[in-house]
Amino acid sequence: MGLQQILTAFKEEFSRTAPEGRVALYESKIAELRASSLLDGAVRTGESVPDFRLPNAKGKSVSLHDEIALGPVVVTFYRGGWCPYCNIQLRAYQEILPQIQSYGAKLIAISPELPDQSLTTAEKNSLAFDVLSDLGNRAARSFGIVFTLPEELRVAMIANGKALPSINGDESWELPVPATFVVDTNATASLAHIDVDYRNRLEPDEILAALKSLSSR
Repeated sequence: MGLQQILTAFKEEFSRTAPEGRVALYESKIAELRASSLLDGAVRTGESVPDFRLPNAKGKSVSLHDEIALGPVVVTFYRGGWCPYCNIQLRAYQEILPQIQSYGAKLIAISPELPDQSLTTAEKNSLAFDVLSDLGNRAARSFGIVFTLPEELRVAMIANGKALPSINGDESWELPVPATFVVDTNATASLAHIDVDYRNRLEPDEILAALKSLSSR
């Protein structure tokens, strides 16, 4: 079963069990984001990718510039370990990590969570790749993928025990739109996948196809 099939199955199960009105609320806010100009400045396929330097779950500083000097890098921005769709995605990418590495590439995941939260996410999902903490969404902002949660979603998240200020360490209620980039050694996005519907993620096979294409150049 492909990643999107697993995500869709989870979505359908949530729709059956969610509190009344919750699904309609989420759908309406996704539609609002899709109709907005939020992603007008986002990094797209073929465009240059900005550098970043962020701490991993164990406090080590990781620089995109340093990593692409060694080979291609797959960069995926996720909302946080509190998001079940993100955890499903991260586990799926963990499964293809050996194949990613076989192309001389590295996988990096980034969220705005505090380092302790990132460490919990890495341990919970048995991740063997760097999970970076992007406090204040600085790196995500440079990729053009940051948005602020509207009040209605803040109320829903507080009700679910997922208040972002305690998870991310600030009061902004900002999140990255889930996005995955395959970055070549020239700091160019050979593939960029961005979707305001957080229930959709880039298939692992598409990552591997992009890396295969890079290796054949």
